[in-house]
Amino acid sequence: MRIAIMESLGITDQELAALEKPFEAQGVEFMAYARTTDPARLIDEAKDADGMILANMPMPAEVIRACPNLKFIDIAFTGVDHVGLETARERGIAVSNASGYSNEAVAELVLGMVLSLARNIRQVEDRCRAGKTKDGLVGWEIQGKTVGIVGLGNIGSRTAELFHAFGANILACSATYHENAPFYVDQVSLEELLQNSDIVVLHVPLNASTRGMIDREKLAMMKPSALLINVARGPVVVAADLAEALEKGVIAGAGIDVFDREPPLDPENPLLHAPKTLVTPHVAFATRESMRLRAEIVFQNLADWMAGDQSNAVL
Repeated sequence: MRIAIMESLGITDQELAALEKPFEAQGVEFMAYARTTDPARLIDEAKDADGMILANMPMPAEVIRACPNLKFIDIAFTGVDHVGLETARERGIAVSNASGYSNEAVAELVLGMVLSLARNIRQVEDRCRAGKTKDGLVGWEIQGKTVGIVGLGNIGSRTAELFHAFGANILACSATYHENAPFYVDQVSLEELLQNSDIVVLHVPLNASTRGMIDREKLAMMKPSALLINVARGPVVVAADLAEALEKGVIAGAGIDVFDREPPLDPENPLLHAPKTLVTPHVAFATRESMRLRAEIVFQNLADWMAGDQSNAVL
């Protein structure tokens, strides 16, 4: 059996070798490649593979169709919208993801973004280094504020837990009602959440129902003093509408970790020039701890699939 690792998993060579060793003892051959978005190169690398492992690099349908031996796609990521799933379904290819690996990492970055925006950390650091004072940059506290979480899955639930610990009130909405939500979470409609939250956090997957869900109309429902934090997927928010809302003061600020395309971004991207905005190049998931856990989940997925007991199944 041949398994193509299509991009780095963010762990050391020693850690990767240790995970591969028990499989190699069973005759599995691993082939590791550097990340690319060139379909021709991807086809050449994966054409003989029985399985492939990738993280968040695009894996288009044309590549999947060109791999006749491919039976398993092991995605080292939570979201799977970057993979040609319809083609995989048509081909009967099993697909698993690494759900759960970044719950803590993403939730903690949300908290960090809010703290940075609320306390003007970037601006006051610049002031301090320039020998100036905080004048005009007095911040605000999370305690007593209302945090609205859109998407109450595992990551959203952990985000709610962290903000609850800070003394915030928690609103949430999801595609389905969560019967086992903690007592401190009040589940409401999206409209009610947007109208009443001081901080709105997006934790939804990208699909037909969430693409463009936060547009000009939805942004206008938010408080002028509110923050929007997007650590979900870029296209969940209409970027041009958000940039306009920030320019016009419709909302007070935004923390953005995801964009319509993966960084590096076009320097002319309007969100890079919008006021009161903190931007990061899709790093919410990336901690030392989450990378190790992700790799462990991916190789356990592989072991379970080989044993005929697929885990974390997407298809």
